[in-house]
Amino acid sequence: MRILMYLFSLVMVSLGNAVMAQENFQGLETIGKPKPKGIGFQFPATELMRDVVWLDNFLLIIITLISVFVTLLIAYAAYKFHASRNKNPGTFTHNSVVEVMWTIIPVIILLFIGVFSLPILFKQQEIPEADITIKVTGYQWYWGYEYVDHNFGFESILLQRDELEEYGYAPDEYLLATDAAVVVPVGATIVMQLTGADVIHSWTIPAFGVKQDAVPGRLAQLWFAAEREGIYFGQCSELCGQAHAYMPITVKVVSQEQYDAWLEGAIEEYAGTPPPILIAAK
Repeated sequence: MRILMYLFSLVMVSLGNAVMAQENFQGLETIGKPKPKGIGFQFPATELMRDVVWLDNFLLIIITLISVFVTLLIAYAAYKFHASRNKNPGTFTHNSVVEVMWTIIPVIILLFIGVFSLPILFKQQEIPEADITIKVTGYQWYWGYEYVDHNFGFESILLQRDELEEYGYAPDEYLLATDAAVVVPVGATIVMQLTGADVIHSWTIPAFGVKQDAVPGRLAQLWFAAEREGIYFGQCSELCGQAHAYMPITVKVVSQEQYDAWLEGAIEEYAGTPPPILIAAK
């Protein structure tokens, strides 16, 4: 009986490792990825990023109106006060009404922008209750992740060109893909606790609209809730030394069922809290 139980345990461990080996999640779409000659944002996969895109478009309208107004004003002044039309130059030194206007109007514009931008900023900074909490530690030059709710962690390191195919990544994803990815379920509220082990790093996923410095000796937080399954890439966004450009981030957003299966294998793979062991009755 003990031999059977031992063999059963080995099978369970093997199954757990097999789950980890399938971490590439066959058929998972790559969404958060930079595109050649791209000039816009990546696909907004969270509410936070949708807010950022909306605010950017909103500010673009305001900036365009201001730019057009100033350009027309300059053109009018150049035409109206050209030397050919004004033989005698003006002798005035100031205009009180104009000076008051160019002070008050910009203040009103800035207040108007603040009414819409501050709520978006507060939403990013007000950390909600987490479904999953992950501690992130930046090292020179890789990331360490700890799933604090399940007492396991792993390190995530850049894949070399000849390793991409083995892990299920495309050739153009070099400098983006890592050997181990952060895996989270779609729709779950994820809270990341960030710190640095040596120098300041910065954890950034453009498609999620999140960016937070990881400072040694401090614990900062960010949150996101991904709305679409897929693979999302990011990179360290704080100059942190010689290999700063080789410190990517990979996040895989999967279904709850896939996450549960991955979690079970990850706990065993990374020596976390083991599942209950069946004891044979004597």
